[in-house]
Amino acid sequence: MAKKVLVSGGAGYIGSHVTVELINAGYEVVVADNMSNCDMTCFEGVKKIVGRDDIPFYQIDCCDYQAVDKLFTEQKIDAVIHFAAFKAVGESVAEPIKYYRNNLVSFLNILEVSQKHGGCNVLFSSSATVYGEAEKLPVTEESPRLPATSPYGNTKQMCEDILRDVVAATAGLSADGEGPVKGIALRYFNPIGAHPSALIGELPRGVPNNLVPFITQTAIGKRECLSIFGNDYPTEDGTCLRDYIDVVDLAKAHVAAVSRMLDGKMKKDYEIFNIGTGRPVSVYELVTAFEKVNGLKLNYKFAPRRPGDVVAIWADTALANDELGWKAERTVEETLASAWAWEKHLAGK
Repeated sequence: MAKKVLVSGGAGYIGSHVTVELINAGYEVVVADNMSNCDMTCFEGVKKIVGRDDIPFYQIDCCDYQAVDKLFTEQKIDAVIHFAAFKAVGESVAEPIKYYRNNLVSFLNILEVSQKHGGCNVLFSSSATVYGEAEKLPVTEESPRLPATSPYGNTKQMCEDILRDVVAATAGLSADGEGPVKGIALRYFNPIGAHPSALIGELPRGVPNNLVPFITQTAIGKRECLSIFGNDYPTEDGTCLRDYIDVVDLAKAHVAAVSRMLDGKMKKDYEIFNIGTGRPVSVYELVTAFEKVNGLKLNYKFAPRRPGDVVAIWADTALANDELGWKAERTVEETLASAWAWEKHLAGK
């Protein structure tokens, strides 16, 4: 019988792509989302891509303990991939309480209910922000976690620590009553792009907080001008350096990590992996690459630096490549073409 995976925040950008890849890999998937930062567009797209109309969907807030507990009672969950969190760096600086309450309480509920229902494998959606302003690049999983530059990044550090501690505390439990929790934290770098079908992609509500939706919305005419935050950083062109990873490649990393847990191949009960390409690309390079690959000219301007942004971050991906048997494959050009195809799909073009 196929193993069942709960994807919390599964109607969102990354969650929808992960749902597709899990189903393609033969897993049963249950999706939970409170729809606070998405609508049903991507979930409907998922159903079209996989050719299924029967994917269980729970419109619940993971901060609601009773709702999470009810879901686990109704569904026999073998693994959880936890995405349900607020994720905008700038907003977290302005509204820290909102971020601490949502991101911590939702994850605590998932862990507590997982333990209560006989134990579970928990895959946590973490972030390269846990490395702060890294002293040495690229970062490995052994790189020190420096003080986070935003409350968002701090919630990721805290959730990693909570998962590590719960894994340690539950190690001796049997699955008869309260059970053991095993965990993997995937530290993402900068997910971009869309599914090759153009049926799912990044669909932010209101003003985008991520670069690529801002680029595509400017290109299609939804936004007048793209702002590049900061051109006075100590980099070659003055803009930040990031490790941009295709969202489908990222989704496949989740399948590899879940399979590692469910197939009993973990070397420790709590593991961490960097999920990126290992190649730094500047913000300005990304903008000009989008123009080139799609034959467009963007209206952009340089704006002041944004609070919470680090100068440069990119991954050493050797551990994920070796242990998960996974590697990022799609080029930046392919990814930027997919992002533009998704934007045009949304516009009916």
